[in-house]
Amino acid sequence: MTDYKINVKGTEIIIFRQRDDDYISLTDIARYKDPERSDYILQNWMRNRGTIEFLGLWEKINNPNFNSIEFDGIKSEAGLNSFSLTPKRWVNTTKSIGIISKTGRYYSGTFAHKDIAFEFASWISPEFKLYLIKEFQRLKEEENGRLMLGWDIKRNLAKINYKVHTDAIKAHLIPNKLTIEQINFIYSSEADVLNKALFNLTAKEWRNANPKKDGNIRDYADIVQLICLSNLESFNAEFIRIGLKQNERLVKLNEIAIIQMRSLINNPKISKLEKL
Repeated sequence: MTDYKINVKGTEIIIFRQRDDDYISLTDIARYKDPERSDYILQNWMRNRGTIEFLGLWEKINNPNFNSIEFDGIKSEAGLNSFSLTPKRWVNTTKSIGIISKTGRYYSGTFAHKDIAFEFASWISPEFKLYLIKEFQRLKEEENGRLMLGWDIKRNLAKINYKVHTDAIKAHLIPNKLTIEQINFIYSSEADVLNKALFNLTAKEWRNANPKKDGNIRDYADIVQLICLSNLESFNAEFIRIGLKQNERLVKLNEIAIIQMRSLINNPKISKLEKL
């Protein structure tokens, strides 16, 4: 789960991700209206029949476990002078996933899926809603930029020792006067030595197991695997140079992959790269 903070017209808003969705603090949005009575403002919004209908519709679309029977009971009471509804009661009664009440060391309050948060912000102030959407979009653009940068770094890691590896193959494994097809077979065969040592799959075996996925096995590797793969290319180049047979190299490379993966997984510096 990743936490973010944005500033909207002088009000700090916390956002976190859960189930691959963004949840925005309704408590923070309410503080823009009245810092001392945020809970009251939120409950007042939830008393509205229109709010209840919107929340119920959102849950029916997005939540297969939504308790529609309890929702109908709440909706029938909405609008009455005696009616009151807290976020906690809504969540517990209807099994809502759109609204979440959180308590934690660093922050607490009521959070909602961005669709619901924008609706609440509109009730607070149409102007505030527009600024909230603008800042949220800016945040997502920055996040996408970091993801693209991280992808480039990961892909480039796999290429660091690629030329060292292919030069060793060319110098020691490819005899003279082979056809292009034969040369390409040797290169792909050696690539599969690395694939088998690290992923325990050849490129063909991966494609057969994942017929609906585009790309190749290395496109779906995480940063730890790509670093290890880059290192294996260097080791395999040296093993080729000293004349080890392919089956001998595979055994050694697999042993190295196991040792390196254990070490890399627990490396805090790698964790920082994964967050790029």
